[in-house]
Amino acid sequence: MIPVVIGIIIVIAIVCAIAGIYNNLVTLRNRIDNAWQNIDTQLQRRCDLIANLVETVKGYAKHEKETLEAVISARNATVSADSPDKKMEANNALSGALRQLFAVAESYPDLKANTNFAHLQATLEDTENKVSYARQSYNDCVLNYNNAIQTFPGVIFAGIFQFKPRTGFEASDESRQAPKVQF
Repeated sequence: MIPVVIGIIIVIAIVCAIAGIYNNLVTLRNRIDNAWQNIDTQLQRRCDLIANLVETVKGYAKHEKETLEAVISARNATVSADSPDKKMEANNALSGALRQLFAVAESYPDLKANTNFAHLQATLEDTENKVSYARQSYNDCVLNYNNAIQTFPGVIFAGIFQFKPRTGFEASDESRQAPKVQF
């Protein structure tokens, strides 16, 4: 009788350990999804601001059509991206287009003096900071999750329960290059 009770206790302990590991992996995966939703919310806010920014710039920089179209195209690509990887790629393109737009704005003193433009630019900068923080949080969640599924004992159960590694945000090639300053 005692060996049967000990056997049952061991089986229950093993089942509880497996359930605990599984629940931990699910929690980590859900944190990644939540962190991604936070990024997505900030990217949507950014896209909404960009639409207003483009309308403001249009009135001042009518012959900068190519730059404005690049920003609009990059914004639309970000909005229509259907996966985190595509959204990350589109977001990097949008950042490059925005840099061009702000460089163009430097050539228009009246535009820089426009209070609506200044407010939109400041709000966009604040949103960029929030996006940066959300990316950092996302990358931390991805790191914790990937560590959990690639180390023992999680690696055993990750394969059984189909937990796949996730990819974090990486800096674009453009942002890795130091800016060129000419005098």
